[in-house]
Amino acid sequence: MTEKIIPNKERLKSIEDNFKAINERIANAAAAANRNVQDVRLMAVTKTVESVYINHAIGLGANLIGENRVQEYLGKKDELMLDGVERHLIGHLQTNKVKQIVGEVDMIESVDSVKLAKEISRVSAIKGLTTNILVEVNVGKEASKSGIYAEELEELLIEISQMENIKIKGLMTIPPICESQAEAGRYFEAMHRAFADIKDKRLPNIDMDILSMGMSGDFEEAVKHGSNIVRVGSAIFGARKYF
Repeated sequence: MTEKIIPNKERLKSIEDNFKAINERIANAAAAANRNVQDVRLMAVTKTVESVYINHAIGLGANLIGENRVQEYLGKKDELMLDGVERHLIGHLQTNKVKQIVGEVDMIESVDSVKLAKEISRVSAIKGLTTNILVEVNVGKEASKSGIYAEELEELLIEISQMENIKIKGLMTIPPICESQAEAGRYFEAMHRAFADIKDKRLPNIDMDILSMGMSGDFEEAVKHGSNIVRVGSAIFGARKYF
C-alpha cells in the first residue's frame, strides 16, 4: 500500500484541464491526418503518480493506463479504481520480474528478446492464460535504450509467434530525443513503414493491430504517422516526482 495523501485541489483541476486539452489535441491531430479519432487511444502514464490522482484521471474517462515499473504498479494497484480500465506495462521488464506481472496487466509493451518472450510464455502457461505483448523496436539504434533493431524485427516476431500462451499484438517504440517535430516524424514514419510491412506479410499468429508511439512532447506527430496508442504522462499529471 502507498501512503494515503490528501489530494491537492489545484493539481486535481490541472489534471482535468490537461486531460481535456490532450484529448482535443489528439482529435485535431487525427483530423489533420484524415484519421478517425476513435482509432487513437490515449494512455495515461502513471509513473510516480499517486493513486488518488490516477483515480481522478480514471474518473475523467482515462480507460488505459501504463506503468513503467513492476513493483510500483503492484504497490498501488489495490488502491486504483480499475473496473473497465486496461492496464499495460510499458517499461523495461527483467525476466526475474515476469512471474510477478503476468496476469496483473492486460498487455506487456516492452518485449525485445527471445529470452524475455520465452519466460512470459512459460509463466503464462503455468498460470493458464495468454499474455498479449507488443515487441519494442529501438528505432533510433540507441545503445542506452531497450528494443530490437528494425532489421532484426521479422526474425524475432516469427520466433515469438511460435511460442504458446503469448500473443503478439503489434509494436512499440521510443524514438531518440529530437530537436524538432519534423525530426521526430522521420523516426515515426520509419516505424510505421516497418509496422505496415509486417502487417502486409500476414505472418501466422501475429496481429499488427497496435502501433504504440508518441509521448507528452511528440504525440501529435506520432498520430500523424499512424500511432494508435499515445503514452502521455507528464502532460496530464504534471512533472514527475522522483523519490
